[in-house]
Amino acid sequence: MALRHAVLAALLDEELSGYQLAKSFGLGVANFWQAVPQQLYAELPKLEREGLVAGRKVVQEGRPDKRVYRVTDLGLAELERFAAATDKPSVIRDDLMVKVQAADHVDTGILIARLTERAALAQARIELFDKLLRTMRGDATEEEYLRHGARIGPYLTCLRGLAFERGNHAWYERTVAVLRERGGSGGDVSQAVP
Repeated sequence: MALRHAVLAALLDEELSGYQLAKSFGLGVANFWQAVPQQLYAELPKLEREGLVAGRKVVQEGRPDKRVYRVTDLGLAELERFAAATDKPSVIRDDLMVKVQAADHVDTGILIARLTERAALAQARIELFDKLLRTMRGDATEEEYLRHGARIGPYLTCLRGLAFERGNHAWYERTVAVLRERGGSGGDVSQAVP
């Protein structure tokens, strides 16, 4: 997948400025595609030149004018083509996994500290996804929303993000417990941050 497809998907519901896109990207699309705001700002003019999005200037009082973008029919056709293409399975590429692989030969106290940090980040993301999902479904139960919700795509991707972070959190916690129980077979566990 290219950044272009993630941007097109993020613009499906409404016109957004680059700033608004970056904010909405951080709350939704970022659970499956990472990009910094500068990448998003640079991608929008490219997509506009290719006719995949249309931009228009919005005059604002007391603030600089802004440009907002929406997906065009050509952009929707590109998303259709992308959706029909065969996907490659995703793979894990994570520095922390390399560190854990070396657990028998490195200071496990420091390793436990890194795992504990990651567990805290995963917990924060779990709470964010829970909040987003509650906001999306409003008063509906999850089953009601899954059957009849207005926009199921973003809801399903947030569900996947939630499951991913819950899995990560459980693995971090279990790995910390194993390393602590082993008593620092690769290093001094007493240095761990609780």
